[in-house]
Amino acid sequence: MYRNINDYKLRYTDVDPYDNLKLSSLLSFLEESACLSADELGFGYDDVAPKNIGFVIVNWYIKLERNIKLGETLSVHTWPIKPRHMIFVRDFEIYSGKEKVGVATSRWCMVDTKTFAILPSNAYFNEGDFDNYNTERSVEFSGWKIPRITEGELAYSKIATYSDYDHYFHVNNTKYADFMLDVFSVEELENLSVSSVQITYVKQCKQGEKLDFYKSSDGDGYFIEGRVGDELRIQMRIKFVGV
Repeated sequence: MYRNINDYKLRYTDVDPYDNLKLSSLLSFLEESACLSADELGFGYDDVAPKNIGFVIVNWYIKLERNIKLGETLSVHTWPIKPRHMIFVRDFEIYSGKEKVGVATSRWCMVDTKTFAILPSNAYFNEGDFDNYNTERSVEFSGWKIPRITEGELAYSKIATYSDYDHYFHVNNTKYADFMLDVFSVEELENLSVSSVQITYVKQCKQGEKLDFYKSSDGDGYFIEGRVGDELRIQMRIKFVGV
C-alpha cells in the first residue's frame, strides 16, 4: 500500500541546547513529508492553490520512544487515510535506521483560502480517488479533546510577527511548538524526553496579536494554552519521561 518516505538529517539548527531534536523541527519534517505526499497524490499546493483551496492542520498526536539526537537521520513514512466528509487524517511512522522511534497522527481540514470556510472532501475529490489509500494506522488514537486550564499560571506573552507567518498569512503551525515549550526554562528540560504530545489549533493568529501562554500540571503531564485576551487559540498536552 502507498507510503511516502523521506529522509531528514538533523542539523545544528534542528536541535535544542542538549542536542535533542526540537519539537518544532520534528513538526517541520512531518509537515514537509505531508506536503510531498500530497504532491505525489495530486492534491499538493500547486494543484489546489489555483482553485483557492488549501489544507490547514487541526490536531497533532505524536508518541516518541526516546530523544532524537543531532546527527541522526530520520526516515519519515506518511500516508493519508480516507477522509470523513470534513476531516482528513494523515498518519506517520518515524524511523532512525531500522529503529522505529515514533508515530504520529494528524487531522486536517480543507478550506477556501479566501474565506477560510471549511470545505467538504467532495469540493475537490471524487469518491474513487480514495480507492488505493492505505488503511493501515500508525497509532490508534481518539482522545482529541484537550481539557481547558481552569487554574494555571501565566508563563509569558508573545506578539505574533512577520517571521511567524506562512503563505496563508497566519502563524505557521510549527511555530506554536516553540511558543508553548517556552513556558519551561532551559534547566527544567535538561533531563527530560518528550514521550507524547498533543496539539489542538483552535483559531489562527495574526500579526500584532498578543498571545498569553498559561501552564498547568495534573501530575502526569502539562497543559499549555495560548490565548488572545479571553479567546482560546492553541492547546497542548505534553508528557515527559526522565533520561
